[in-house]
Amino acid sequence: MTHIVRRAAHLVFALGFLLLPAAAYAAPSVVLATTTSTQDTGLLDVLVPAFTQASGYQVKTIAVGTGAALAMGDRGDADVLLVHAPSAENAYMAKGRGLSRAIVMHNAFVVVGPAADPAHVRGAATAETAFAAIARAGAPFVSRADESGTNVKELALWKAASATPAAPWYVKTGSGMADTLHVASQKAAYTLTDDGTFLSQRATLALVPLVEDARDLRNVYHVIVVKPLEGRVSNEPGARAFAAFVISAAGQGIIATYGRERFGRPLFTPDAGTEMGH
Repeated sequence: MTHIVRRAAHLVFALGFLLLPAAAYAAPSVVLATTTSTQDTGLLDVLVPAFTQASGYQVKTIAVGTGAALAMGDRGDADVLLVHAPSAENAYMAKGRGLSRAIVMHNAFVVVGPAADPAHVRGAATAETAFAAIARAGAPFVSRADESGTNVKELALWKAASATPAAPWYVKTGSGMADTLHVASQKAAYTLTDDGTFLSQRATLALVPLVEDARDLRNVYHVIVVKPLEGRVSNEPGARAFAAFVISAAGQGIIATYGRERFGRPLFTPDAGTEMGH
């Protein structure tokens, strides 16, 4: 009798395994390397489960700066990238390390700082103008200094302003956006942030938006399917499925509405099919 029960149990297990979606056992998890803003805003907490439910693929998310995400793709340590530094992305694609690249969404960068605004940048027409004023005043500024898309944008703005940031007023965190915002808040300093992360953290910060909606503050995100490296474990089908999902009607619908309930407006604008930010 025991022998029969044991054989029946084995049969039930085998049948259950066979009924699993093919993606669940035929391939490793999809490794997504992405910028910290997509995680800090909470977008991935909605987008990734929706993708898994639609496709059967599990996702391992690694949230780092865009520079680090691109480096992971270069080494074959990620299957798909969701990043926001167009110039660095173009260089990555030029090396032949990406199979495809598509625009997904955008939000905007914002210059935030203490309400006292010691450098008098509030309402500046451009972020470049604001950065020049901060440098002239030697007002405290906190940088991510992590080769992220935000850090790349920040350095480009200092260059455009013909300014060289330096200690003691220039502080480097080497951290993600949420952590950098909190350091800036503690130091009553300025920083550059994406508006989505700022909105998601605003209730805990002593910072206010000072320059927004400027023409030089657009922040565009692309999805890149990584070209697998020979000898490395990868999940190209899962990566292609993820890239297709985030630009599909379902994925774009999630992006278009995410944040509205909590913040009164979406944190990102869907852009699939447009030519913006290339």
